[in-house]
Amino acid sequence: MAKTNAIELPGCDPIPILYEDRSVLAIDKPRGWMLVPHTWRRTNWNLQAALDSSMRARDFWARCRNLKFLRYIHRLDADTTGVMLFARSEGALKTLGDLFETRQMDKIYLAVVAGKTSKPEWDCQLPLGPDPRRFGRMQVDRGQSGKAAETRFRTLDCNGRHSLIEARPLTGRTHQIRIHLAETGYPILGDEMYGVADKTHELGLRAMRLAYKDIFTRRHVEILAPMHDFLKEYGFSPNSLNSGAGSPATGNKPAAKPSPTQNKSARPPTES
Repeated sequence: MAKTNAIELPGCDPIPILYEDRSVLAIDKPRGWMLVPHTWRRTNWNLQAALDSSMRARDFWARCRNLKFLRYIHRLDADTTGVMLFARSEGALKTLGDLFETRQMDKIYLAVVAGKTSKPEWDCQLPLGPDPRRFGRMQVDRGQSGKAAETRFRTLDCNGRHSLIEARPLTGRTHQIRIHLAETGYPILGDEMYGVADKTHELGLRAMRLAYKDIFTRRHVEILAPMHDFLKEYGFSPNSLNSGAGSPATGNKPAAKPSPTQNKSARPPTES
């Protein structure tokens, strides 16, 4: 049976499948979908609940793969787009989750901030913890309850109005990239929680790349999200990924050998 190249859920555009193998399936997560506990029903945009419902209904995208299990391994914020990885079995969920927890999952995001950054590269190691004054919000916490967090940043390009930043989170704290950029003076465009509301732009943050060594096959897997539309939205060209300090952005490396459906994606970690 021929496989679809997207997940088709009722009432929304098809969600592109970027990569799949026997253990995982990666999607290009659209803006708006939330990754929240399965029992939390206060939204129609609970992605895990929607996928489970679709699999139970034996919708074609799931039936053609004989999918009975699909569970998110890590999380992206509702307004963050890009590579999102799902496990196809309980064993894969634990194994791939361990790669995130032990920092063996290489993650790269692109962020767009206002103005021009003052340095080509920098690290941020501010510890983070929940903000007791606002549910769901995090803050810098240098006390005993704060957890270590580290993100490496690199300026790739500046078009006069905006700067394009490569972010590599080495830890996976909630809202890590957003807070670390805001605390260093560069809040992400459209970040109403940690920056300034911008009615002309959505959240300028996209998960560009995930790479890891597959525990089962021992081969290198690299999953890339398409970047053209995201860059164009903020006035950058694809050549921006070759700019910046140091070596060229790794987003231009070829992806791992795709499946036939690849387009030419304890508490799961979340750093967006």
